[in-house]
Parts: sequence; C-alpha cells; structure tokens
Amino acid sequence: MNQQPTTDNRQPPRHGALLREDGVQFRVWAPHAENVTLLLEDAGETRSMSKDAEGYFEHVEPDLAAGARYRYRQAGGELLPDPASRFQPEGVHGPSQVVDPGAYDWRDDDWTGVAQKDLAFYELHVGAFTPEGTFRAAAERMEHLRELGVTAVEIMPVADFPGRWNWGYDQGALFAPSRAYGTPRDLRALIDCAHQLGLAVFLDVIYNHLGPDGAYVAAFAPMFTDRHETPWGQAINLDDVRSEGVRRFFVDNALHWLREYHADGLRLDATHALIDDSDTHFLTELAEAVSAIESGPPRRLIAEDERNERRLLLPRADGGHGLDGVWVDDFHHQLRHITAGDAEGYFADFAGATAQDVAATLRQGWFFTGQRSSFLNAPRGTDPTGVRPAQCVYCIQNHDQVGNRPMGTRLSDDASPAAYRAATALLLFAEQLPLLFMGQEWAASTPFQFFTDHDDELGRQVSEGRREEFEDFAGFGGEVPDPQDEATFRRSTLNWPEREEGRHARTLALYRDLLSLRKRLEGEQAVEAHGDYGLTLRRGDRALLVVLKGAQVVPSPSGDVLLHTEQSEYVVEGQLPRLSGEEAYFERPGALVVSVY
Repeated sequence: MNQQPTTDNRQPPRHGALLREDGVQFRVWAPHAENVTLLLEDAGETRSMSKDAEGYFEHVEPDLAAGARYRYRQAGGELLPDPASRFQPEGVHGPSQVVDPGAYDWRDDDWTGVAQKDLAFYELHVGAFTPEGTFRAAAERMEHLRELGVTAVEIMPVADFPGRWNWGYDQGALFAPSRAYGTPRDLRALIDCAHQLGLAVFLDVIYNHLGPDGAYVAAFAPMFTDRHETPWGQAINLDDVRSEGVRRFFVDNALHWLREYHADGLRLDATHALIDDSDTHFLTELAEAVSAIESGPPRRLIAEDERNERRLLLPRADGGHGLDGVWVDDFHHQLRHITAGDAEGYFADFAGATAQDVAATLRQGWFFTGQRSSFLNAPRGTDPTGVRPAQCVYCIQNHDQVGNRPMGTRLSDDASPAAYRAATALLLFAEQLPLLFMGQEWAASTPFQFFTDHDDELGRQVSEGRREEFEDFAGFGGEVPDPQDEATFRRSTLNWPEREEGRHARTLALYRDLLSLRKRLEGEQAVEAHGDYGLTLRRGDRALLVVLKGAQVVPSPSGDVLLHTEQSEYVVEGQLPRLSGEEAYFERPGALVVSVY
C-alpha cells in the first residue's frame, strides 16, 4: 500500500482564477513545467508566474475584474485555457474567463435540503430536456417536477465539452458550466429555482477519465498512470508519483460545485474505475472533504458502481469510504428482463429472473452478493449486511439504460403498457430511492440516443465505434443512429406538448398519484414473492400487490383499495384485478395498493 498525503480541504480553492480584494489570483498546477506565462487577453499583456515547491504557478494581477479573459503558456508551448477555468465562453479550446462566484444573489438561505430517505430523483440532460436546451429553459420546467412529486433533480454532466452537444462524459473544462447551456449565473439560477420549489439538486461528475478532446489539465499535470488500466485506457493517477496533486484537483472540483453552486450532492460516475491502492482511498478522502463543509444542508455523494460493493457505503470509521448511496443495477436488470425480455450482454446474468429474485434484491439491496456472473466470468457482489434501503438508488430507466440501447428506446417502448405501469408501481412503492429518467413520467415517445459533436477525425472514430458495438446484437440488423448527426441529438429532445395528450397524460397521472402516495408511506418494507411474477410489499398500513408478467393470483390483505394501475384515470380499457376473499386475480400485469385494516 502507498502512504498518500491527504488534502487540507478547509483552505480556499487551490486551482483557477480567484477574485481577491487586491485583484485576481491565478494559480495552475504544472509540476513538470520550467515556467508558465499568463496572457491577459484583453490587454494583450503577459505576466511571469512564480512556482512553489509543490509545482503550483501563481500570479496576482491587481485591479483585474470578473469578465477578464486569459490563457496560459508553458515554456515553449502553445497558449492553452486554464485547466480549472470557471467559464469557457468560446468553448473548451478558447480563452478562459474570470468569474465572480459572489456576484449571484442567492435566495436559498432557508434551504435545509431533503432527508435522504425522502429522495426521489429525476435525471435530466440539460440539452435534451427542453427544445431550447439551456439552464434557463430547464429552470422554467422545475415547477413541472415539483408537481410531479419528485424531490431531487439529478443533472447529467454540466462541465464544458467539445462541440455543440454531448452527453457530458467527454468533459474538457471540469470547473466550467458548458457555454452550450448558458452561463455560470444561469446554472446558479437553475439550482436556486429548484431550491425555492423544495427540490434538491445533484450534479453528475466524472473523475474516472478525461474527455478525448479539450481536457487540457493533462497538458499541465501528470493526470494518468500506466500502473492501471480502465475501459477508457490509462487510469487516472490516484496512487502514483505526484498523485497528491491529482487528488487535490478532483477534491477541489467537487467542493467547487457544492460550495459555489450550492449543489446538494454529486453523482460520482463509474467509481469502480477509480483504481487506487493508496492507504487512504481517493473516495474516502473525497467523502471526508465533503462532510467537512460547514455551511448549508448536508451534502451527499452517490456512486455509480457496478460491483455491488458494500465498502462504498460503510462508515469511514469501519473501514469503508463513507459514501451516502449507490446506484444498484440489479433491480433494473431484473425488471427489464421480466417485462421486456432482455437477455443479451449483462442481462444474461438475469435470464430466468422471477419474483423470488426481485424479492431477494428488495430485501438485500442488491441481488449479486458474491455468486458467479456468467457475463463477467467471475464472482460479482459483496455481502450487503447493514446496507439500508435509503442507500440504494433503483430505476427502471436511466440515461445509460436507454441511451446505450441501439436505438435509444425506452422501457415504455419495449414492454407492454400494463407491465410498464406495474414496474412503475413497484419502483415507486419500494423503500429504496427511486430515480426517474426525463420523460419517463409520461412514457415519452422520444428516444434518448447517444450523441456527440466532435471534430471530423474523432467524430468518425466515435461513429465507427458505435456501429461496431452493436453489430453482433441478435435481432438488430438496422443502422445505428450516427452520434455525429445533428438529427440524432434533435430526436432525443423531449416533446413537452405530448404529455397533455392521450396515453401520455394518463401515464403522467399515474406517476403523480404514485409519487404522492409514496410521500405518505411509513415504516420498513416487508416483501414476499408469489408464483413466478407476483409480489406483495407491505409498508406500515399500506400494501402493494403487483404482477410483473402474465396472469397471477396474489394473496390480498383485507382493506380498502387506494389505487390500481388499471383504473380509468391511467388506461382506456383496463383489466381490473378481481378480488375474492383473501386473493387478487390479475389477468395481466398490474398493481394494486391497499389500505390494510
């Protein structure tokens, strides 16, 4: 194990252009550079920067204000933007701009956040969420989310990227909100608006890789190591020479979004790819830094991690990383197989899934607890003892599970409407934290496809890679939408007017009613499986009876029916379950909520 220096996270940000009373402090970490020169774009003047023992170059320019543009030049090199730029008005390759984080007049002084057990997430992509594709337009739709009944907005990566549109995981400027969506002020206003409506905001951040174009931090600092490999190539340098500066850069980035933008939490992308053999794992250091934030509501870290790794959630005092939650794929994969028949790729591990398997997942948190995965040809998962439902994020759709399908189809496209409603009821009744993907609440007709806007050569490689990815999928003989085609992006934009029409309006009514019901549920869940595809969940004096596939008899407690997914508000010609004594007979997939006597 490597002894790893930890960061003093009480100090001010160490990276970027920071406004001070005496001017602007410029600081960049370039440990291998002999010298770094600052170019003040507006004045056309250069300044030499002084280097400290840790490899940080610094200069304070008096009488400079927010809005000033600048770039850096290493000895003999080209002019480059600041790796910690707060805004890139001309894109990731252009000059950086000084931003005053104190210029925005926040209205959320009374904001206390959302209790973890009450989190119900809504994941959105700013560019495809509205026709305008901006922070301002997204803010105008926050009222829809409040009325829907979710309590937290999870925004796909906002850090700037190359081109006009991108999922966001090709990040270039990690500290700069994308100019494609608006300004730093616009993002602050979006988060402020959400808080005024009682919605928490989580931002999606990526620390496991850098984008292939415009991530200039790698031109200044040793961001990679050849000690480890990831699906994206060389691993981020978390445990090799100079890794303390790399770790500090990412911790500083996390604190930047949480402090300067008042974000309530972060979704950490693919934490299984954060390979770190240090004595103190990077995730532990990050969690310690976040928990030390003194102002505002508690900040939370939610991992996306495919391993079913209990250590992520264990308290740091018990040898864990101390994160607050984790995305759990098993629930999605089981329901996707049962309701839509998916069995290729990683779905092969869930072929033959039954209600018994779903019940095990609901009881444990995840399904794979160390048994062998046929897809990985290796054991997967750890013992979930002690994992609480409120630490597990479940979904039946998210950006990956929709967008990484060949045509970007949704579960509402691939499952029967009845099964879709049943799966929805199970998701929203379960004690685990639900996550919806934008448009899911009205069974949106629009796909969510993979889109990029790279330069010609990189774009060609991305397009070819996408075609090769799906050429061996059974039953798929069509042409994959070209990620580089503008039409692919445009197709992925939500069609808001349709939510008021026909089946879309009825589906939206179901989601609103189920989310309203969820807020009144109390107590720990008790779950039982019945037959192949029937389940009952009990939470306090409320019980959910659900059948995910086919016809099924499910035991029914005595009580009053509060809601069923086949009633006229949600479907034109429903097939209501027949209640007889202590049983409910479902002729097709559906769900029934009972207030138990």
